[in-house]
Amino acid sequence: MGKLDGKVAFITGAARGQGRSHALALAAEGADIIAVDICADIETNTYALASSDDLEETRRLVEKEDRRCVTSIADVRDPGQLRQALEQGVAELGRLDIVLANAGICPLGQMPGNAFLDAVDVDLVGVINTVSAAYPHLRAGASIIATGSTAALMKGGSDSPAMGPGGAGYTHAKKGVAQFVHDAAKALAPESIRVNAVHPTNCNTDMLHSEGMYKIFRPDLEAPTREDTVDAFASTQPMPTTPWVEPEDISKAVLFLASDDAQFVTGLQMKVDAGQSLAHTHAYAIK
Repeated sequence: MGKLDGKVAFITGAARGQGRSHALALAAEGADIIAVDICADIETNTYALASSDDLEETRRLVEKEDRRCVTSIADVRDPGQLRQALEQGVAELGRLDIVLANAGICPLGQMPGNAFLDAVDVDLVGVINTVSAAYPHLRAGASIIATGSTAALMKGGSDSPAMGPGGAGYTHAKKGVAQFVHDAAKALAPESIRVNAVHPTNCNTDMLHSEGMYKIFRPDLEAPTREDTVDAFASTQPMPTTPWVEPEDISKAVLFLASDDAQFVTGLQMKVDAGQSLAHTHAYAIK
């Protein structure tokens, strides 16, 4: 018996990284998966996004867990695409119980101003679009989980000129996600629909291992490499851990929030950050 037997989860950004990890963790506990991803690049985002082959690999791995997986290429910035993907998935799988609004980008560096808008459109508006598309299919006991970031919990995250407008947009969006989760949890509590956020620290994904991110952490180097950034990443976390956590570490928190173990947990800003945000009193200011 799995913790999620008979349940169906809708996951955005599911083709790789945290999204794929979440899909596999939930499938291992009995959930069928509706997996979507844009499977295309966004011009202002300087690292490559997932491909259709990546999404197909997620499907293959979920089915290896003996669970069903319905995949669709959909852009979270487009409500119509999300509704269509969900309708297809629910028609095939019969229900919807868990929503993981996970898709995200982080366009760092000296980019045009629309990098700010792209980050906000994907990382905040995309979360709202995902929840809005899913809501008509949800019933009492459903769980909505949004991927935030420790950037939402720290002061001055958008103030560094090195981050550029895209980095400012990322921080703005993740702060917005934290507030959205809090307010949506209040609104949906009478329907017994839970809404929570998971805020990861540096996580071992393509977003972290990108040229733009390396330059943020090692501005003293012209072309820093992964090896150059290990100590810098590790220095942001007071727990003696590796420089970054793994997607599977975040999936453990997601599984808890998705399951009936968290049946009375809502409005939670769950930090999986090795203590990264402890020094920032703003962590207590989300109301």
